[in-house]
Amino acid sequence: MSQIEEHHAKSKSGSRGTVLASLAAVGSVIAASSCCLPLLPFLFAAGVAGTSAFAAQLRPYLLLLSVLLIAFGSYKSWRARQCNCQPSRISTFLLWFSAIVVFVFIFFPQVIANLVADLLAGKS
Repeated sequence: MSQIEEHHAKSKSGSRGTVLASLAAVGSVIAASSCCLPLLPFLFAAGVAGTSAFAAQLRPYLLLLSVLLIAFGSYKSWRARQCNCQPSRISTFLLWFSAIVVFVFIFFPQVIANLVADLLAGKS
């Protein structure tokens, strides 16, 4: 029995050492990031700009997909009514809300862009 207890005591001290080593590694990363911290906002901004350029190229396809999915949802809702299965109020509300949002985003993109810019700038 004493060998088992010795092994158990060694494994506990080994796990403590692993935890302490992990904490030391995290601490060193945090300490090192304090001198690299001004670089992180610039990297974030570059990533956002790249993502924005990519999303702008996909915009027509995403709008087409949105219209097709709303049309499909409307068709499924119409089919449910034909089979005497009334769709729930929540699904009907979400379908109409989605249709209105997609309509506004397709026909008034500059108004949405100005609204978002004003909100982000903190203007009322």
